[in-house]
Amino acid sequence: MTIPKPLVQINQSFIVLSVIAGLLISPAILLLPFAVGVYTLITRKNPVILAAKPLLKKPANQYTQEDRDQQLFNQWIATVCLGLALVFFTVGFNGIALFFSIMVMAAAALALMGYCIGCTIRYRLMMMKHNRARTN
Repeated sequence: MTIPKPLVQINQSFIVLSVIAGLLISPAILLLPFAVGVYTLITRKNPVILAAKPLLKKPANQYTQEDRDQQLFNQWIATVCLGLALVFFTVGFNGIALFFSIMVMAAAALALMGYCIGCTIRYRLMMMKHNRARTN
């Protein structure tokens, strides 16, 4: 299954903007992308993408498509990092919280520019798994 690239980019923009707002205004704002991430991982339906779908000007299948499983993997990484950031902000370890927040923002920003860190991580994990299975 696939997702039209403009919808993926809207989700990435949502993550970047909400993390920036969380860092500039209040870390509590990070609860929003974290909650979206948890909901997405539980239901396999991203509310940001669902809300943006009517904005597509062409039929969904006429856009470049992104792999849904890859997007869920990326969402898993972002959600874990945002969750850790929230925990560290809560306990007062702001430096570590900033690190995890900025990691998420940077990964989403890089993805908007065309390089997917999550894709590289998933590819390497899949290759390790394949190589292990081949040698056993």
